[in-house]
Amino acid sequence: MSNKAIKFFISAALGTIFLAGCSKDISALKGAEQEGNLLLPTELSTKVVRLAQEYEPSTLLVKFESAPDFETLSELETMYSLSDLGIVSAEPLFVRTKGKEELEAQFGLDRWYELKFGEDCDIDKAAFALAGLKAVSTVEYNAVATHSAVGNAFGGTTSQTKATEINGAFNDPYLKDQWHYSNVGSVGVSPKAYKGADINVMDVWKYLTAGDPSIIVAVVDEGVKYNHPDLAANMWINTGEIPDNGIDDDGNGYVDDVYGYNFVSNGAITWTQEGDSGHGTHCAGTIAAVNNNGIGVAGVAGGSGKGDGCRIMSCQIFDGNWGGATRQTANAIKYAADMGASIISCSFGYTMAFSSDNFYLSYVGTVEYDAIKYFEASCNNDVLDGNIAIFAAGNENHNYAHYPGALAEFISVSAFGPDFLPTYYTNYGPGCNIAAPGGEAYHIINKFNGMILSTFPSELASTQAQELNASGQHYGYMQGTSMACPHVSGVVALGLSYARKQGKRFSRDEFKKMILSSVNDIDQRIASTSTKEYAYHMSNLSMAPYYHQVGTGAIDAWRLMMHIDGVPCSTASIGEKQWIDLSQYFGTASVSLTYLAVDVPQETVEALGLQLISGSASGSYQPIPEGECYAYVQFGRLYIHPSRIGSGVLEISAVGGGSHLGGGNNPPGGMELKSKVSIITRDAEGGNGTGAWL
Repeated sequence: MSNKAIKFFISAALGTIFLAGCSKDISALKGAEQEGNLLLPTELSTKVVRLAQEYEPSTLLVKFESAPDFETLSELETMYSLSDLGIVSAEPLFVRTKGKEELEAQFGLDRWYELKFGEDCDIDKAAFALAGLKAVSTVEYNAVATHSAVGNAFGGTTSQTKATEINGAFNDPYLKDQWHYSNVGSVGVSPKAYKGADINVMDVWKYLTAGDPSIIVAVVDEGVKYNHPDLAANMWINTGEIPDNGIDDDGNGYVDDVYGYNFVSNGAITWTQEGDSGHGTHCAGTIAAVNNNGIGVAGVAGGSGKGDGCRIMSCQIFDGNWGGATRQTANAIKYAADMGASIISCSFGYTMAFSSDNFYLSYVGTVEYDAIKYFEASCNNDVLDGNIAIFAAGNENHNYAHYPGALAEFISVSAFGPDFLPTYYTNYGPGCNIAAPGGEAYHIINKFNGMILSTFPSELASTQAQELNASGQHYGYMQGTSMACPHVSGVVALGLSYARKQGKRFSRDEFKKMILSSVNDIDQRIASTSTKEYAYHMSNLSMAPYYHQVGTGAIDAWRLMMHIDGVPCSTASIGEKQWIDLSQYFGTASVSLTYLAVDVPQETVEALGLQLISGSASGSYQPIPEGECYAYVQFGRLYIHPSRIGSGVLEISAVGGGSHLGGGNNPPGGMELKSKVSIITRDAEGGNGTGAWL
């Protein structure tokens, strides 16, 4: 039987991080016959989930049809006549949480048990014996995964090139190298960089929100370096736990879980074991590295430097060369739900191909699926009636997303590079819901600048920084859908922060739809580029397969905030005088309305780089602008001239029902209509000349 793969979705310029082998062969199970005194009918194979050849040889995970009523091992053996199987222990798989008993039962978590057997046990015989019981729903092997290669994680930074215009957002010195937040087209001094190939977060930070400490993101990954100088202030802290006293102070079933928990070693969080790559720390920094603290990098939801960043919880499922077992992952996800996380950021998955969600659930990830559904049904914030799970799509350049992110209920993220084109490694096609910056080295003159810069454990830098030779650094570059996933997680955390600030509340499904529709169109860019050319060690890549195959588009933080406010967005091209149709703001009769005023705040003038324009004396604009102005309306269209990539809001007032306002001593007239108009500016290249990308 071949191996199961659970794999970090980090694509490396010099290698890839793997956590065990690929695929599994279930035919061996279907051919099971009589062994000893136990009859093993072929149909029982549908109840047995054998994830890998590499599994804990003495452990099975068993889900009963209903919550079992045995309390001791001897009761279990007597009840089901299992005394000859060599069971050593039978314990509930999940820690029970007070007050959540009903939810645990709803998703069957109270029916999962972990059975351990003696070293001489025939685990296959035991699995089919258990599957033969009517009381048993599923028997699952507990897979074990190990690293087989170290990925691309280079300490240090190359800050000599200005990759972004910070525009006074924050004072983090390496923010200018994080093109994925604001890309003005100079990444690595490369002509292939594309203005606007980013998540459009700068103006969100400046004018709307930079985070909220009540919003917690669980990084289900390698351990996060919780004392990293650019992460420590934004780490979630379990205040009910006293550090390092060896006692479960808060009674939640976990000892010394101050910043999260290591579900591999059942102990302290680690990040320096042999085989560790810095992966968890890197993902955490993208989500919520501390902003505006005068050091290092910025995080998407890292706050404004006033203690207002979203919090990171470390749910460690990989520890050096070990981890990724089904039991560990499922328990980590339940822990995130029980300890207050609103988002799980999951840059891992199974690399096997499955023809459908049902096929996946029939043979892989039953325990994990139950745990993720439990997580999403938990409610840990003031904004949603549940939580949100986000996964990386995978790095094999497959034309489908990998599971569990490919499941219809969860968000799966594919990757684009600083050229605003799909990366050479990203998975695409069915199951891929949205795209985000994942980084790409090979076509950028300085290949590190084309990757994603984030936090990194300094203890690993001396061994990982093979080309920069920058030992002792706290920052490093990586690329992959592993890096795209935390960008979306961070934007979602910002969205929850802003919604909480605005006093808004949504259903979980409603908010997911808002996320997936808060995008910039990437398909026009793909359609205008027939072949992507590389400068380093790569064949040219045809863009044709990616058209309409990377989800709804590229995540845009500003659009999500506007969705929360209920304000539609229009896209304009920089460097051009242009008209913006107002029908989505004032209805299809907008062309015939009388407009009273256009209020353009100074912050919008600065954010968009609006240029002064001359008003026109003709048309329906009233009053006619005198001299120069930053915007005016004519024939139901807004006229502007932006010069900078950014986002802003202006307000337009009009008369509804007549040519003038009624009321008071005025003759009968109409009522005043006011509408906020959100403008996002992007590069004109690849657009249609009207600024209407969506």
